[in-house]
Amino acid sequence: MGSTGDGEELGERRPHPDEVHSAFTPPLGLPLPSHPAEDEHPTSEFALPVGLPPEVVEPLPEAEGSAFVAPGSAGPETAAAGPIGSTASGHGAARGPAFTPPHGIPAIRLTKETPWQDRMRTMLRMPVGERPAPERVEKHAESTQAVPRVLDITLRIGEILLAGGEGAEDVEAAMFGVAHAYGLERCEPTVTFTLLSITYQPSLVDDPITASRTVRRRAVDYTRLSAVFRLVDDITSQDDFTTEEAYRRLAEIRRNRHPYPGWALTLASGALAGAASLLVGGGWLVFVAAAVGAMLGDRLAWLASGRGLPEFYQFVAAAMPPAATGVALSLAHANVQGSAVITGGLFALIPGRALVAGVQDGLTGYYITAAARLLEVMYLIVGIVIGVLSVLYVGLRRGADFNPEAALRGDERPVVQLFSAMLLALAFCVLLQQERSTVLFATLNGGVAWLVYGSMHDVAGIPAVASTTAAAGLVGLFGQLLSRYRYASALPYVTAAIGPLLPGSATYFGLLALAQKNMDSGIPSLTRAASLALAIAIGVNLGNEMARLFLRTPGADKETGGPLRRAAKRTRGF
Repeated sequence: MGSTGDGEELGERRPHPDEVHSAFTPPLGLPLPSHPAEDEHPTSEFALPVGLPPEVVEPLPEAEGSAFVAPGSAGPETAAAGPIGSTASGHGAARGPAFTPPHGIPAIRLTKETPWQDRMRTMLRMPVGERPAPERVEKHAESTQAVPRVLDITLRIGEILLAGGEGAEDVEAAMFGVAHAYGLERCEPTVTFTLLSITYQPSLVDDPITASRTVRRRAVDYTRLSAVFRLVDDITSQDDFTTEEAYRRLAEIRRNRHPYPGWALTLASGALAGAASLLVGGGWLVFVAAAVGAMLGDRLAWLASGRGLPEFYQFVAAAMPPAATGVALSLAHANVQGSAVITGGLFALIPGRALVAGVQDGLTGYYITAAARLLEVMYLIVGIVIGVLSVLYVGLRRGADFNPEAALRGDERPVVQLFSAMLLALAFCVLLQQERSTVLFATLNGGVAWLVYGSMHDVAGIPAVASTTAAAGLVGLFGQLLSRYRYASALPYVTAAIGPLLPGSATYFGLLALAQKNMDSGIPSLTRAASLALAIAIGVNLGNEMARLFLRTPGADKETGGPLRRAAKRTRGF
């Protein structure tokens, strides 16, 4: 009985097992809360409290404006007091939201009214996830058999551009534009000095398709280069341009003959050397002597090329006849400036085209291609040095009189020098096999370059390096604007126009001092020549970039006039 009573007493003090269901149940004897819990499920810690408007919560401002944010349509005023995720950059530009807003991210539309170079360069500098998808569906590859054809035509177009001396960034832009026009959205082209490759990935779960092509032969033909630019423009702007039509046009471009015959190139090399000799102070007799020496060097280089000798030995052979002509005139004690003859021959041989392309690739971030191009320039210059030094050494041993201080007259002949500069640019146009429609513009551009250089250096007394940079910058600026106006490459308008600015006299004086075993004056003169060459290349690239300040950015907001996003930076500096 006692045990039973104890059990009953314990039963009154212990809760029933069904009541032990929560650690938050109030003890016995305490009243229950007036408002029972609505839900035992915890809410998200990221949810806004009840009654707090979303506008009150603002994120911390970023320390530095990022170039990799998604495009946004909010301006600087609305971004400072906008919804969650909208911030104002330190530069006062429009910033995108930190997450995808409910209304979505505005699509970037690259209008066809802008040249394909600008549109494709904008695409290349975007992150892969933000590039707009192809707008046309007519050209899309319907089967896996069509993808290799698109990749092949893309590589063939890139091969012609790279072999013609086009910059690596423009080659990549052309390849990307062709592949994107035919519906290959996830494409990544890669350009090096001798190798082209392109990779296409159909989706994230499919295996990528990669094709490559090696550039083994380089030929200077700006007419062919301009035709390829027009082909790329047609592919990227016309909706019904098929791959069969692209192959047909490309075959016609390859079959086309050069616009100028071989004898015209020989005469152009002679005219170039003669004009350069007038530019540095020579007379008309010097003009004839320099022209004869340069034409002999050109024919000797053609003979070496026909025998299969590398380009290095061709430059050695081409540099010897002009130097021999100058030495012969000096030994004959004729009243002719032999130094001006040799200097004119050097103008025709300095590889300014490869130098500008190499420096441009380095400034745009293609360091492997830039290093290869500059190494090629170094080999060619060494070949010129060997050819000239060997002749100068023999001439000095024979008693030739070359006085570096009095070799070239310093008198100012602005009319003759301006005529010589334009003639030099015209001869360069013929040597580069340019279209006849571009010759006049390039010739005028060369005359403007020399006029600016002469005004700054001879009249205002500004140093030669600064004057050369300014003149080359104008050449690049005008060349880029002309190319955008005519939807063509900028090389025909730039390469020939920088001819009057090439450091022919500084190179000659350095080689002459080395032949005379005068290292104290030879090395500084060669260093000055290298500085002038780099000033030309940097000035041309600077002019190209300045030209884009006057051009409408693809994908720009029509209301504000500003771009929807900045171009992606290649490096952050750390």
